[in-house]
Amino acid sequence: MARQVPADDPDALYQDRENLASAQKATAIWATRLKANPKDFTSAYRLAQARYWLGTNGLPEPQRKGALESGIEAARTAIALDASKPEGHFWLAANMGALAESFGLRQGMKYRGAIRDALEMTLKLSPAFLQGSADRALGRWYFKVPGLFGGSNKKSEEHIRTSLTYGPNSVISHLFLADTLAGTGQKDEARKEYQAAIDAPPDPDWIPEDRRFKEQAKRLIQQWR
Repeated sequence: MARQVPADDPDALYQDRENLASAQKATAIWATRLKANPKDFTSAYRLAQARYWLGTNGLPEPQRKGALESGIEAARTAIALDASKPEGHFWLAANMGALAESFGLRQGMKYRGAIRDALEMTLKLSPAFLQGSADRALGRWYFKVPGLFGGSNKKSEEHIRTSLTYGPNSVISHLFLADTLAGTGQKDEARKEYQAAIDAPPDPDWIPEDRRFKEQAKRLIQQWR
C-alpha cells in the first residue's frame, strides 16, 4: 500500500520526493508561502533545495534547466534575507553546479567562480553544515575544474577527506573521494572508497540520493576489479 503523505505538509511531501507529484507539490507550497511572505527565509532556501532536486532527478530532461535556474533565484532570495546562514549559499552553489555540469561548457564557465565563492562562504559560516557538504562540494569542484582554471586533485582529496570527518558514513563523500583517487591512478584506494560508499548505511534524510549514489558506486567499482 502506498504511503499516505499529508497534502499540505511540504516537509513530508519532500520526503516522498521520488514521487514527482509529491516533489512538485512541496515546491509549489514553498513557492506560495514565499510569495505570501517575501521575508520567509525557510521557504526560500527550501524552494531552492526542491528545485535542485527537480532539476537533477525529478523532471523530464527538457524542464530541468529551468528548474535549476529557478533554484538559483530562490537561493539568492534566501541569501538576501539572511546572508549569515549557510543554506542560501549552499543551495546557490548546488543549483549552479548542476547547471555547470549538465548543460555545457558555457554554463560551466559562467558559474565556475561563483560556485566556489558560494561554497567557501558556506564553509566560513558553518563547516559542519549538512555533514561537511561544503568541503565535499568544494572537493568535487577542484576535481571537475581543469587545472588551468584552478582545479587540483590534491585540493579535491583534502576537502573531501575533511568532509568525511563530519560525516564518516556519507555515501556521496566516499563516492566522490573514490572518483578523485581513481582520477589520479590510485586504484586500490579508489576501490576501497567505492566499496565504502556501497556499504555505508543510507542517511534517513537522503534515502533517494544515497540509493542513486550507491548504484553509481556499484557500476564504477567494476572498473577497478
